[in-house]
Amino acid sequence: MTGFRIEKGPFAATQIEAWTGLDPRFRNWPVVYALDGDDQIYVGESMNVATRFRQHLASQEKRHLKGARVVLDSTFNKSVCLDLEAFLIQRLSGDGTYQVTNRNVGISDRDYYGREQYQKIFADIFEELRRDGLFSRSLPEIENSDLFKLSPFKALTDDQEIVVLDILEGLFDDIASGTPSQIVVQGEPGTGKTVVAVYLMKLLSDIRASDSSQQVESESVLAEFFVEGYPELLQGFRIGFVVPQMSLRRTIQRVFKRTPGLDASMAMSPFEMGNSRERFDLLIVDEAHRLRQSGNQPAGPLYKMFSDINVKLFGHDDPDLTQLDWVRAKSTHQIYLMDSAQSIHTGDVPSRALNALMARSDASHRRYRLTSQMRVRAGEDYVGYVRGVLSDSPPEPRQFAGYDLQFFDDLAQMRQLILQRDQEVGLARLVAGFAWPWSSRKDKAVYDIEIGGVRMRWNGTDVDWVNSPGSVNEVGVIHTIQGYDLNYAGVIIGPDLRYDAARGELRFDRRSYFDPTAANNMPRRGISFTDEDILGLVENIYAVLLTRGMLGTYVYVCDRPLRERLRPYFGNSSANPASAAHPKR
Repeated sequence: MTGFRIEKGPFAATQIEAWTGLDPRFRNWPVVYALDGDDQIYVGESMNVATRFRQHLASQEKRHLKGARVVLDSTFNKSVCLDLEAFLIQRLSGDGTYQVTNRNVGISDRDYYGREQYQKIFADIFEELRRDGLFSRSLPEIENSDLFKLSPFKALTDDQEIVVLDILEGLFDDIASGTPSQIVVQGEPGTGKTVVAVYLMKLLSDIRASDSSQQVESESVLAEFFVEGYPELLQGFRIGFVVPQMSLRRTIQRVFKRTPGLDASMAMSPFEMGNSRERFDLLIVDEAHRLRQSGNQPAGPLYKMFSDINVKLFGHDDPDLTQLDWVRAKSTHQIYLMDSAQSIHTGDVPSRALNALMARSDASHRRYRLTSQMRVRAGEDYVGYVRGVLSDSPPEPRQFAGYDLQFFDDLAQMRQLILQRDQEVGLARLVAGFAWPWSSRKDKAVYDIEIGGVRMRWNGTDVDWVNSPGSVNEVGVIHTIQGYDLNYAGVIIGPDLRYDAARGELRFDRRSYFDPTAANNMPRRGISFTDEDILGLVENIYAVLLTRGMLGTYVYVCDRPLRERLRPYFGNSSANPASAAHPKR
């Protein structure tokens, strides 16, 4: 390969003429380019960049941009350029320095001959652009950031693209006919439910703002929605995005703030949605299994607010009403993304409500399932394996090639290896179930967790904890990590989950459970929760924690009988020095 070069100059007709005179590849060769303004940037690819620049200069959307960069390489072909274009768009979005003005419909992830070698060159191109000021952070910093992981410019997997296509086809049919609709998208941890939800928000915004008289250049099947008829259906169409978890919602608000066509105010809590003065044409609900029922709120004032919203929407306060009912009352169309096995709180909507929701979607043939594992390198079988292990009917122990799965008898050793992994690749964190009091919330000098001489504190912030300063020295509680990715997760299974060896059963220890409200009864509704009820939620909590790590998961178990019960299922014991070696990748 001969190497690349990057030409830089003003975005002006005179510069285009000068470049064209110097190198014929500006008229007839596949290239990638970037056009930047004060706080916006557009990335494209073309076989005739001189003509494309003249078109951009004539367009109202891009004529205000000031600088131009063109990446030239004598070995580039169309496939390479499409890949580099997507690579730069995704990293610029994750960096956050510029607002990326591209549509997300053109982002592709297609294999081609020599791709692995070209992607090494992409990293070199990134570094040169970074030295030139186009990026403010390093490549690992960007790729570990939630702005990158939750970017609306992520390339969809094949099954995600099929689901999005089916959703849009049905949604536009329903809008055109005036028929209310309800869609459910199910997926286990790591299948990209949030990615699909954010992608849909950006895609619908782009379709609404598009000029159907201008052809969209994209090989994606989703480009068919940019033709005449579809943008017109979305004029005046009000869309909202509901996210129950505060930490995840704040991160998505940051993403929306940096994305043209979206706004931070679009991402709401269920209470904000319920109190909104406006009605929505479409509500997209992420993590719908974390919507709440009327009892057991996380804060006292929310009890009254729940009742007030019920009265406002339905004329009375029926204790059986849930936030699922609010969503239906506030919108004509709904898209729910959910995994009922990730319910972790007695205040979450009950399983019967989720089952009824799925039954209604089945009746209209609007239930879809995501299957491709995007997070965990161990593959699609790993999530089911973990859930099976955390049951009274475990599967046969197995290994997962290429995935760093280790079991520890020494918490200090696990903690040290997590610190080492964080130095190597970043985003390695300790996480745990809520099995210790949160004393440091009131007294910053005390420690919350003490195990075998190791003293640690819970997460110092509830918002974007995984990226906060000092988080590598803390332990993240379940509420800070659900919906997020880690490279390595060091999971502490606390004494809230125990094993009765005589009966051969997992059991819940209420004495070691300190989530302030998660196990509370609902006396005003006459509902009490048994230890067996809470056991299912605790098993869900640890299944969530054990499926956060993309490259590896390390496990320490507090209860000795449970430690021996789980030991065969999570790799080699840390007593084996070879097990501490960094996995090849």
